[in-house]
Amino acid sequence: MAFSFFGCIGTPVIAQEDFALQREQMVSMQLKGRDISNEATLRAMETVPRHEFVPENVRKWAYSDSPLPIGNRQTISQPYMVAYMTQVLKLQPQHKVLEIGTGSGYQAAVLAEIAHSVFTIEIVPELGESARNRLQNMGYTNIAVRVGDGYNGWPEEAPFDAIMVTAGAEQVPLPLLEQLKDGGRMVIPIGPHHGVRQLKLIRRKGAKFKESNLMAVRFVPFTRDKD
Repeated sequence: MAFSFFGCIGTPVIAQEDFALQREQMVSMQLKGRDISNEATLRAMETVPRHEFVPENVRKWAYSDSPLPIGNRQTISQPYMVAYMTQVLKLQPQHKVLEIGTGSGYQAAVLAEIAHSVFTIEIVPELGESARNRLQNMGYTNIAVRVGDGYNGWPEEAPFDAIMVTAGAEQVPLPLLEQLKDGGRMVIPIGPHHGVRQLKLIRRKGAKFKESNLMAVRFVPFTRDKD
């Protein structure tokens, strides 16, 4: 990795063009090198600057294939997981997507590069407000951010073509199932807190839901509003 140096001696600042190169390498080596083949997903991952969604003290690792802390005991998912969960939803340009767990807003930005509109909910006020400002400043006009409990979804905007939950729940929230459009897809990690969960794909056909296990994962817990 190349560095450019500005300001105080011994303080490295990574140039924007170097981040772009790292992003290209992330896509070609970490994603294409595994099982990410959906072209829309790959384009989105190559477009969205992940380094803008992490704190400055961890930006040098922004394009490593690992989760990173974003404050408030939360993390940004590893790039592979972001791409995998996006690919599983099979998004189309006309789709409306609900995301539960905005975090820093990175996953919402990736979704918004593909889908028509994204509605994302974050329960931690500091993260939600920060993500809203960040996404607005980056020019995303097709993302709506709400601060609150994601368990009940966003009923006034339902139904959704796709729903993504980026926090581990012990069971699927029933309101989210109800807000999934007929023919829609949901991806959600399910399992005991502080343990390995199963990333599940849920597909709706009429009043029936078909559930498939995708892989074992670890996610921060799905939290509820205590009020």
